[in-house]
Formats: sequence, structure tokens, C-alpha cells
Amino acid sequence: MTTARTSLPEAARHLSLRERKKLKTRIAIRNATYELIEEQGYDATTVEQIADRAEVSPSTVFRYFPTKEDIVLTDEYDPLAEELLRARPEDESLLDSMRFIIRQSMSMAIADAPTFAEREMKLRLRLMTEIPAVRSRVMESMSVTSRLMCRAIAERTGRHENDLEVRVYTMGLMGALLEAAIYWTEHDYQGDLLDLLDRALATFKDLPKR
Repeated sequence: MTTARTSLPEAARHLSLRERKKLKTRIAIRNATYELIEEQGYDATTVEQIADRAEVSPSTVFRYFPTKEDIVLTDEYDPLAEELLRARPEDESLLDSMRFIIRQSMSMAIADAPTFAEREMKLRLRLMTEIPAVRSRVMESMSVTSRLMCRAIAERTGRHENDLEVRVYTMGLMGALLEAAIYWTEHDYQGDLLDLLDRALATFKDLPKR
């Protein structure tokens, strides 16, 4: 069994009491899921088992996560990307801002729970690589994350968030980062993941401002 994180991450301290309670429930469900998967494998892990381990009802699990795959793929740092991008200096290149966001998000996760964060990340990436249902759900969730990022990128470039160039550029970035992470997993986590992500971003140019 993993030594899971039980406290709220530092990034969530500004939330209301109601939102913090909801986040604690999400974290408990996700921790239970990772523990069970490490103990018995992904396919053998059921929502009923997850609910029992997290001490919630199966309906509560589904209220927070529509599918088992969503439990694996979603964390409390995902919504921060848009906020972090908006906070970066306007004269900073978009790609440099993305590099900062990636490093900041990973640093916060590791600072909150160093050992568990690394194990969670590696397990998540392994499941994304090996389990078809998880890999398929990744593609769907990427479109949601991309829409959030489109808004911030559109603001930075003076474009509309629904412009073709903004949508293509954003999805291209998301796909490149995903491939870098999968590459790292396929090579048994050799090397530094952040370096691989930087290499992936280096294949892009900044989206011109309008």
C-alpha cells in the first residue's frame, strides 16, 4: 500500500471550507484507487472497492468522477494551469510561460507529498501507456484541458479562444507533452522528465500575437 497524501495541497489553501471538503473527498477517492491498483491491478479494481476503501458510497465516487479512468487522470493541479498562465508577465514568451507552469505544478505536487507524488505520477503514466481504456480517456480529457488553456492563450495573443490557430496550437502543445511523458514511461523512467518536456516544447514556435 502506498503512503498516500491525506492533507490538502498548499495550492488549495485559498479555497472555501465547502470547496476544501469536496477536495478532501476527491483526494481520498484517488488515493484509495491508487492503493488498490498497486495491490491488485487496474482491471481487478472496482468502484465498489474504491468507495469502501475511501469510506464513501459508490454514488459519491461517481458524483466526483464519471468513470474509473477519470479517477486516475484527474488531480487538483489541473485547474491551476489556466490561472498560472494568466499570472505570467505579458512580455514573456508563451513557451517560456508553459515551461514555468509545468515546473511549478510538478514542484507543488512534490512539495506536498514527495514520495507519493512521484509514485502517483509514474503509476498514472504507466496506466496511460498500458491500459487502452485509460489511454482513450486521456484523449477526451485533453480536449477539456485544451479548452481551458485556449482561453488563456487567446488572451495572451489577442485572438479569440475559438480561432482555429489557437485550438490547433493548444492541442498540439498538449499532445506533445503527453508524448514526452509516454516516451519517459516506455524508457523505464530514465532521464529527467522535465528535460523531456522541455525538448517537446522546443519543437514549437510561439503563436504570433494578433
